[in-house]
Amino acid sequence: MKILSIITKSMLLASLLASSTALSAEIDGPKVFWKISMWGNPRALSAGMEEMAKKASEATDGNFNIKIFYGGQLSSSRENLDGLKLNAFEGAAICNFYHPGKNPAWMVFSLPFLPLGDPDVDRYVRSKMFEHPAIIADMARWNAMPYVSGLLPQYEVLGSGTPPTKLSDWSGKRVRAGGGLGSAMEKLGAVKQTLPAGETSTAFQRGALDAAAFPFTYAHVAFKIHESADWFTGNMSPGTSECGWVFNKTAYDALPPQYQDFLMSQREMIMNVEQAAYADEDAKNLPMFKKTLTEITYSNEQLAEFRDIAGKPVWDEWIEANKDKFDSQAVFDAIWQYAKEAK
Repeated sequence: MKILSIITKSMLLASLLASSTALSAEIDGPKVFWKISMWGNPRALSAGMEEMAKKASEATDGNFNIKIFYGGQLSSSRENLDGLKLNAFEGAAICNFYHPGKNPAWMVFSLPFLPLGDPDVDRYVRSKMFEHPAIIADMARWNAMPYVSGLLPQYEVLGSGTPPTKLSDWSGKRVRAGGGLGSAMEKLGAVKQTLPAGETSTAFQRGALDAAAFPFTYAHVAFKIHESADWFTGNMSPGTSECGWVFNKTAYDALPPQYQDFLMSQREMIMNVEQAAYADEDAKNLPMFKKTLTEITYSNEQLAEFRDIAGKPVWDEWIEANKDKFDSQAVFDAIWQYAKEAK
């Protein structure tokens, strides 16, 4: 009887444990391992995806395992789309201006002075644009699909040497700035450089660059630009870019529907975490910048002049250069239409 009692208790305990395990898995499904390619270190841009990966594991009791590989372990920043086309990994972060020829429609996000300064408007516009046929088509050529925007904040510039307090002071300065933002700086006479983020700090330290435009403030600190800088622009806000997250289409299509549904249900959460992470970084970094660097602020008249020189002219050049590749005017107009809807 005693032995039977022990066996009964053991069976009961095993049953309870099994029941507990079953309850802990909100989503039943097969074991799947996804690799996501990313350059640099973990930072605000990747905080939302890290949270999503954690939730995927928790919701499936470890069956859906997603891991972000940093530092270009899986692919260099300029070759993530190539890796997706080759099915080398299941997802990646991409920055549109690292490979403008590979994602021409995505370059709309890097045009200067778009109506994306308000974080809520920016979020709405980017989310809608990720469903735009031209944006989807860019990724389809690489066996990829848009997932969620990186919601990069407006750019500002950190630099060394003589601060450019007048717009004419930018003439001849070597500035790391990609896409339409780089074109805008060229309109001021700057020399555009399109280095990947990971290479910028070294170039800056060696004197090969005079200034670097990055999403303000988190990216300047993430890539240690502030350590070699003397000054920063506080209100230039010339534009931004899109460093978003995309999935390998073959891998996504092969997922069971419940895993697909989970991924799509997490996009709002990812953007919430991204925005909170950027705000946390600003709270730490901005006081540090003001204490250790010289802040440059431009007058309303100077900013209006900058927009006249480098706003519509850059827009028109981009639309003309791409009109035979896709409906560039429609893509550009969509940004403004969605911004109007958001407001």
